[in-house]
Amino acid sequence: MKKLSILAIAFAAVVFAACGGKKSTQNVEDVDSLKSFEQQQIEASIKMNLDSLAGVFGNLKQLPLIKTADGKLTLSAEVKKVKPEFLLNAAIADEATTMAEKYRTLAALQVDKQIAQLYDLPVEDYDKAITKLAADINDPSFKAVEDEATLYEATEALYNAMNDNNRINFFWQMAATSLVEQLYVASQNQDAFLAAFDDDAAANSTFRIVLLQDAITRLSQYDPEIVPVAEALKPLDVLNATTVAELKEQLKQAEQQIAAARKALTK
Repeated sequence: MKKLSILAIAFAAVVFAACGGKKSTQNVEDVDSLKSFEQQQIEASIKMNLDSLAGVFGNLKQLPLIKTADGKLTLSAEVKKVKPEFLLNAAIADEATTMAEKYRTLAALQVDKQIAQLYDLPVEDYDKAITKLAADINDPSFKAVEDEATLYEATEALYNAMNDNNRINFFWQMAATSLVEQLYVASQNQDAFLAAFDDDAAANSTFRIVLLQDAITRLSQYDPEIVPVAEALKPLDVLNATTVAELKEQLKQAEQQIAAARKALTK
């Protein structure tokens, strides 16, 4: 049996199906209200499932992309000769209007800022856009993250903080956007960005999709704004690789689906 199947079966032992719930609407004009979602409305069984999902998700290793022995990401001089035209323009921060869009855009730009640094490109525009979005969001949960440069990393500490602040819907939207952006980047230059992947990392990356789809599908019952996120992720269930070779082939075959998911989450 493939490793991913084993992981899924093991995880299923601690996750239970749930349904039903109330929906609420968001007043876009009032940024501070965050009324797109009433966390208190979530049934206890679904909340337990989300906590379990977050625990597993947060403890997974981050995608390695390119790593040297000292653990720092790097790119070869040859790769750096071709500038990454696939990165998002920092100006998209100005197009984010709803709170959900701001969280998702923040996550995507954090990833792209890291990639831009790998190419030795200036990141001042990213810094300005990220600072603006963080100020607009004004989420005290971010204080749980030691390094603001890693806000895109969906850690258990960040989930717990956002849970305490009634923002777990935004946690999952950030996690989804971050993963999709990283998969998109990897799909643009597999030779460079999958060089540090082993089979465990490949299985890890696709297992994240399983966890995200589960959590977001559950939350979509309560938050109408998450429905498009669930729809954006749905085509990515074709990514179920358990080896690097499988991941490379699947990223190639699903390149259009990944690009479409990215567009949907960062528009």
